[in-house]
Amino acid sequence: MRIAVAGGTGAVGRHTVEAVRAAGHEPVVLARSTGVDLTTGVGLVEALVGVEAVIDTSNVTTSSSKKAVAFFDAATHRLLDAAVTTATGRVVALSIVGVDRVPFGYYDGKLRQEQILAGAGVPYSILRATQFHEFAGQVLQRVPGPIAVVPKMRIQPVAAAEVGEVLAELAVDTSSPTMTQLAGPREEHLPDLVRRLLRARGSHKPVWPVRLPGEAGRAMAAGGNLPTGEYRLGRQTFREWLRSVTR
Repeated sequence: MRIAVAGGTGAVGRHTVEAVRAAGHEPVVLARSTGVDLTTGVGLVEALVGVEAVIDTSNVTTSSSKKAVAFFDAATHRLLDAAVTTATGRVVALSIVGVDRVPFGYYDGKLRQEQILAGAGVPYSILRATQFHEFAGQVLQRVPGPIAVVPKMRIQPVAAAEVGEVLAELAVDTSSPTMTQLAGPREEHLPDLVRRLLRARGSHKPVWPVRLPGEAGRAMAAGGNLPTGEYRLGRQTFREWLRSVTR
């Protein structure tokens, strides 16, 4: 089975490509580096010829609602149009746990993506995953300086590789629900994770937890990004992941 992975060179996309291949299928990477642009549609139809399912792990780095909505609106419509043109049977998209409960700019884009998929009339499945273990490092990169100012945020981090495995599974399982949640095995506090990552790197840089302003900050601090209801449980803890990347 040929399965396309949009954003297949990214943090989760590359794990998804590996999972697709490990399951015995043929991955097709959709990325600018392979001549495919989701936002313009360049190369997209050609890349999806003969593909039976497509997994969308594409991403844009922004906290702006306007930019996030514009990106996911364009990319999702282009992807769906190409999928219909090439008779691609199934579309799977990666989203975020709590995206409908935390009023954050980037999440507006993901919600738009979900809404487009739900109304497109094609077979689809959405995986809402919690933040990845790598999230602590991403936050740290955004706060250069002598003090790491980190948002107060309750999360249940999951391994990006496990996210890729579930996405690959959903692409071939036509009986799977339209919405699935995946979370890591333990609840954590983001400032604690950043502090542990720094110490594992041999840094004594102080961490200053702060609550983000407004409703988004309140929701994040109160656990708006934690899973509710039924959800699948990941295996690797942050502690195990940290050991694997700092040996």
